[in-house]
Amino acid sequence: MSQVLEQSIQINATATVVERCISDLALMHRWLNPVLRCEPVGAWSTDVGSESRFIIQIPLLKPTLNSVVVERQPGLVVWEFQGFFQGRDRWECQPTEKGTLLLNRFEYDIPNPLVSWGFNTFAASWTKKDMQAQLRRLKRVAEQQN
Repeated sequence: MSQVLEQSIQINATATVVERCISDLALMHRWLNPVLRCEPVGAWSTDVGSESRFIIQIPLLKPTLNSVVVERQPGLVVWEFQGFFQGRDRWECQPTEKGTLLLNRFEYDIPNPLVSWGFNTFAASWTKKDMQAQLRRLKRVAEQQN
């Protein structure tokens, strides 16, 4: 049973600038949660089929999600994850009169009942707050690029 977390934010920057903040690894690391590190598998790219690893910087454990870009269009990047959970992270830039509406949809399934219980009990609300904080950080980074 998939669960969905969806957030959006209005950014005073063009969709091209916002998309660059999502697709440029150096810019991504400026807004990504500091305990999360993205490492490319091979050369960094957000083209369909490109692979990367998202590593949670927890000493000794370092849980890792393997990801692949499964959908890519101008203003849209969708990563699919496999690891201790499975899911998709969709980033969509919608141009508006005042800049860009950025939509982030995180859809996931945790097949292991014990891990699922632990996530829902201890981490689900933190994850939602973290998504909101990431969007605010991404907004700042994008608006500084103008």
